[in-house]
Amino acid sequence: MTDQITGAQSLVRSLEHAGVDVVFGIPGGAVLPVYDPLMDSTKVRHILVRHEQGAGHAAEGYAQATGRVGVCMATSGPGATNLVTPIADAYMDSVPIVAITGQVPSGAIGTDAFQEADIRGITMPITKHSFLVTDPSKIARAVAEAFHIASTGRPGPVLVDVSKDALQALTTFEWPTSFDLPGYHPVTRPHAKQVREAARMIVEAKRPVLYVGGGIIKSRAHVELLRLAELTGIPVVTTLMARGAFPDSHPLHQGMPGMHGAVAAVGALQKSDLLITLGARFDDRVTGRLDTFAPDAAIIHADIDPAEISKNRVADVPIVGDAKEVILDLIVALEAEHSAGNVGDYAEWVSLLGHMKATYPLGYDIPSDGTLSPQYVIERLGLIAGPEAIYAAGVGQHQMWAAQFVKYEIPGTWLNSGGLGTMGYAVPAAMGAKVGRPDATVWAIDGDGCFQMTNQELATCAINDIPIKVALINNSSLGMVRQWQTLFYESRYSNTDLHSHRIPDFVKLADAYGCHGLRCERAEDVDATLEKAMSLNDAPVVVDFVVHRDAMVWPMVAAGTSNDDIKVARDLAPSWDREE
Repeated sequence: MTDQITGAQSLVRSLEHAGVDVVFGIPGGAVLPVYDPLMDSTKVRHILVRHEQGAGHAAEGYAQATGRVGVCMATSGPGATNLVTPIADAYMDSVPIVAITGQVPSGAIGTDAFQEADIRGITMPITKHSFLVTDPSKIARAVAEAFHIASTGRPGPVLVDVSKDALQALTTFEWPTSFDLPGYHPVTRPHAKQVREAARMIVEAKRPVLYVGGGIIKSRAHVELLRLAELTGIPVVTTLMARGAFPDSHPLHQGMPGMHGAVAAVGALQKSDLLITLGARFDDRVTGRLDTFAPDAAIIHADIDPAEISKNRVADVPIVGDAKEVILDLIVALEAEHSAGNVGDYAEWVSLLGHMKATYPLGYDIPSDGTLSPQYVIERLGLIAGPEAIYAAGVGQHQMWAAQFVKYEIPGTWLNSGGLGTMGYAVPAAMGAKVGRPDATVWAIDGDGCFQMTNQELATCAINDIPIKVALINNSSLGMVRQWQTLFYESRYSNTDLHSHRIPDFVKLADAYGCHGLRCERAEDVDATLEKAMSLNDAPVVVDFVVHRDAMVWPMVAAGTSNDDIKVARDLAPSWDREE
């Protein structure tokens, strides 16, 4: 006879069978039964965070840095609702996480019981799938299916909500070896006819661009992408979520497109006659005003999620499939075209983009008042920490500068909240990344606004020997909002001054959390300060870089305007065409 165990024991055993090595979470009443058997597990490490939002972002950081499913856990009611933001964040950025929540006893569901929230209903629009388990015999299958759904097809978050009585009741454990999920059959292999048509269009095009999104990183297709680009000689742009998917140092790379993209990257899309779109979704931050985006371009759109194809821009050649599989098949089809004598001639196009890139490189002004340039700090950080380090950014100006001025050569080294734009992401995400890849140097590049939302996770890092490093870009402001107020609200700075140059003292705060605290206010001290931070590995490090408060992110396409209206400075718009 099979031994009887509790539902909670079944849940822990399920996590072990799923290969989970770490869970980020906080106990509470409804989920408490899980924490007793979790204490006995020799395979699953639990890291006690200081806020459930931190648990969710840590699970994201772990997933993005390792490619594995991240796991977070919380109790019912407010514990579960505190996970909503990271779950929504993971949904927008296709990050595979499993969120496990306790629920009030099944007999109390729907009665407005203490700490009850319909977390399954709340998260239904922001999860790939969600489970409410009230039968202990179904816990193992729900967990197994959750990990399968989160990690296959287009990755994303899955919620498993388990009632307290199901956790306390007795059951037998049986780990499923197969799945029957009606309606869930992700297509990974592309249709051969569509691939052949795409190859034909590519060799006939004069101004093609490889428009590359985060799907390339999710499918680990960076090697195949490099091969495709070098086979064809087609220029490449990498979106915010695809930084590192194609080496910044490669001559075919035009940079990041979008609202704060490089002129050559934005211009490449606008002037193109063919967009080969791989794992990207034509989001508004890339397209600007959609009806003016890439007006002369035919569209090849390959994505593993059929719902994305033709959602924003109608595809001339839609291809449903995993990015790696699509690229491999496309390489074969293009080699066949080349063997038949059909080879694209893009020399003039590449020359034009090279002229754009040389004429309008990314750059920044050094403040005339002697204060520290935030772009300089981030540029030096990227050079000193190097391309092997992992960089997790918060949201705002520092995020854009980190995307622009750190050079990314390797996938999985750039973590950020792209779709949802979640302030407070950086510190817990860096924590999760460091747990997943303990041998890597992990920097959180954060703003003083973002940092004050989740910096309590420094305590988690210090106590659990997770020595992340934080580059705090302290401009005493909600910087991106201040920039918009400067440009569009006549410099009326309503509620954007954080007074962070005085309150709090971030060096003392770091010390209070058991971290090393450093401060840098002069350009001539930046390198030495960064090298000091790099040398400290026995505890987390926080470096308070006190920077010029009115530095701005350029280039910029204002929201709701066309990419054709891009500006490289406040009153300076570039020309797309070669100047004779």
